[in-house]
Amino acid sequence: MDDIIQLKISLKWSKPPIWRRVLVDKNISFDDLHYIIQHAMGWENAHLYSFDIDNINIELDSGEDDFLFSRKITVSSEDAILKDYLKKTKQKFQYEYDFGDGWIHNIVVEKFLPKEENKFYPVCIAGKKNCPPEDCGGIGGFYYMLEALNDKNHPEHEDWSGWIESYDPEHFDIEETNQTLKEMFGK
Repeated sequence: MDDIIQLKISLKWSKPPIWRRVLVDKNISFDDLHYIIQHAMGWENAHLYSFDIDNINIELDSGEDDFLFSRKITVSSEDAILKDYLKKTKQKFQYEYDFGDGWIHNIVVEKFLPKEENKFYPVCIAGKKNCPPEDCGGIGGFYYMLEALNDKNHPEHEDWSGWIESYDPEHFDIEETNQTLKEMFGK
């Protein structure tokens, strides 16, 4: 039985692409998927999030009617299970993290796979580039930050250097990512 879903998660508008490929159990909630994305990408889980799939908004239930004027159906991410929404390969949906900075991720269902015995899930199997730092102003702010950090004559070089102690945009450590996933989801 194909109980594992292979997802490719790409940060929208990043050039070169910042992405991760993960294997997740189809029986987890979208809230669990949120945490998997947080750890796989390198975010700090400091902001709200939502998934947009087939004109359905899946997000953490605040207990309030926040989307009174929304035309989309809103479903609690704690109640929504992946297998009920992800049905076919090449299916696409979006995940937005931090509504202020607007980190939008395009997600593609790449494969459905059988669960391997003695293999830990979730697992990150590939990825490229470091995730942008939290609160740097979205994708535009991120590239502006990189420009300032890389140019000692930039008027904001010192400000950014003081705020970001060290940041390597090329760094991605898959072993560290999977260790974090095991710590978070291990039993």
